[in-house]
Amino acid sequence: MRQLTPFIGVEFTDVAFPDLRDDAVFDELVVALHRHDLVVVRGLDLTPEQQLALASRLGEPVPFVLAEFRHPDFPQILVSSNETRRNRPVGIPRVGNFWHQDSSFTQQPAPYTMLHGVRVPATSGHTHFASAFDVYDRLPDEWKDLLEGRIGRHTLTRQQRIGPEHVGLSIAEMKALVAAQYPAVEHPVVQVDPDTGRRYLYASREYMDCVVGLDANQNAAFFDLVDALVQDPEHVYVHRWTPADLLIWRTATTYHVATEVAPGVPRTVHRVSIAVGADGPRRVPAAGAARSGGPAS
Repeated sequence: MRQLTPFIGVEFTDVAFPDLRDDAVFDELVVALHRHDLVVVRGLDLTPEQQLALASRLGEPVPFVLAEFRHPDFPQILVSSNETRRNRPVGIPRVGNFWHQDSSFTQQPAPYTMLHGVRVPATSGHTHFASAFDVYDRLPDEWKDLLEGRIGRHTLTRQQRIGPEHVGLSIAEMKALVAAQYPAVEHPVVQVDPDTGRRYLYASREYMDCVVGLDANQNAAFFDLVDALVQDPEHVYVHRWTPADLLIWRTATTYHVATEVAPGVPRTVHRVSIAVGADGPRRVPAAGAARSGGPAS
């Protein structure tokens, strides 16, 4: 196990599925996830059933909103793929190709996302990650003061995909329909992590209309600032996929973006959203539960 960057990410290697059924090993992974927001398990061969079994240890796997791209046998798995089979798409070819925090346009976003590389190229289709803690830390003090206690209005209107139900509608009519189907929700712009007490920024241009109470110029300046901080190459971890990698991240504190796949290169990944289970949030083991040699604090 090694820390990937000073600001986000821990990588595990030489781990197999039976290892993760061991409580001590799985607790170590959960501790790393909550300390560093992103866990990468390299080369973890998994069946869909095994992926869901691991997801169920964190919470409750929930079906993705786009029903037509769910796994045919496991509705909790979203298939993201540019491949075809019998002249039909295997999955959704493009998803998450903009910087965002998962599902912030919902009232209660699932706290974890799990992504497994079924067929992944090494030369393109990388996934970039940034820490919402790190982004907040780098905000100028005047912006920290201005944003404290503010509310962000989150919507899906910019990223809603055009479907059969939108045929024949004007742009205005389509936006109105999307707004009715997915009403705007509000979340604090600055939030506090219950595990660490650290502040983080909960805001991204593509899933937000505005910071309530700021004028149009202030909102434009805010989103430009967030884009610059999130996309700063010195503060981004680039995950270059290798076969069967498993990635797990905390959705509120992790910004990420999927990059383009080279033309003609096949890519398929299985994505699971993990909501809070019936017993409440997944308990984070005490730091002492991790074996010696764990990630640095």
